[in-house]
Parts: sequence; structure tokens; C-alpha cells
Amino acid sequence: MSDAPSGREASFQVLTTGYTGSTGPGVAATVSCVADGDLRIVFDPGMVDDPKSITGPLAELGLTPEDITDVVLSHHHPDNTLNAALFTRARIHDHKAVYTGHTWTTRDAEGYEFTPSIRLLFTPGHSHEDLTMLVGTPDGVVALAGDLWWRADGPADDPVSPDRDQLRASRERVLAVADLVVPGHGAPFIPDDQTPR
Repeated sequence: MSDAPSGREASFQVLTTGYTGSTGPGVAATVSCVADGDLRIVFDPGMVDDPKSITGPLAELGLTPEDITDVVLSHHHPDNTLNAALFTRARIHDHKAVYTGHTWTTRDAEGYEFTPSIRLLFTPGHSHEDLTMLVGTPDGVVALAGDLWWRADGPADDPVSPDRDQLRASRERVLAVADLVVPGHGAPFIPDDQTPR
């Protein structure tokens, strides 16, 4: 059975393209927005040069932070999570729970479906808590992969990975279904034979 979402109704937009020290002046997360029906989901609202790097592109989509229904955190490193508090009305999702206000509901990220077009996979490797959000769009499956890849070229050997074999297995799992990958700190890329495994 494929991990790909069964639906192809969602849309996605990169709000800001991230970078790492080797490609920019510091570190910034790639922040994305996904929409399907009434859901407006921000993925990895982490470190950016200014919160307006997130709220400005949202405004261009006709959205305010209060319009965001959900925030998904690929993992708990600050460079991927730092601006989650911008979205005061949103449910926050991580690898093990959904957090709302001062309560949470424990649930496994693996296979969690927001809609038939949006689902989560548990994809550890960069950390023990990584998840990937798969988005079925009319143009194919987009994998918002957090730091499984920092950018299109990897790094091939992630220097912070606690388990290289687990990282490889998660990358292969995502590549089996993704037409487009959105990495944690770079521009979206179409995977090919040169994509680090």
C-alpha cells in the first residue's frame, strides 16, 4: 500500500525559502502554507530574519495569522519551530500529539489524515521525532520533509543525525511517493537520481 494521500485537492505555497550558514548569512527555515477546504496549515514556522517574512506572504494570500487553523512542526529544533506562537488560534501538531491552548491529545503522527489530500508520516532520521507532511495536489504529491533534507543537495551525511540508517530509510520512503520535496532550509526540488539517500 502506498503512503501517498488518496486525494489531490490540496494546494501549497512556500511562504519563505530558508537557508543554512553555507547558503545564507545565518539559518532560516523554509516555511510553507497548505490549504484544503477550510484548513489553512503552516508547516515549520521556524527561524526567519523577521516574522514579516512569514506574515507578509500570508497577507499576499489573503490570510492573517488568525486564519491559520493548524501548525505542523516537523521536529522540535528551534530553527523549525521558533515562530509557532504567531498562530494563536491554531492547533499545533508534532510527532506524538495535537496541542490546543493548554491541552493536548496524544496521537501518533504515522498515517494521521487532516483530509484525504493531507497526511502525516513518521520519518525519523534527522532527529528521533521527525515527521513529513504529504500533500496531494492536482500536480502531484508534495512532501514537506523538514530536515530530512536541508536543501536539494542534502547534506548527504547529516551531521546531526542520530541514526544514519534510519535517515536513509525515511528518505527512501518519502522519495517513493514524492513528486516534489520541500526541504527544511532550501527551495523545493524535484527528486532525481542525484538526490541524497
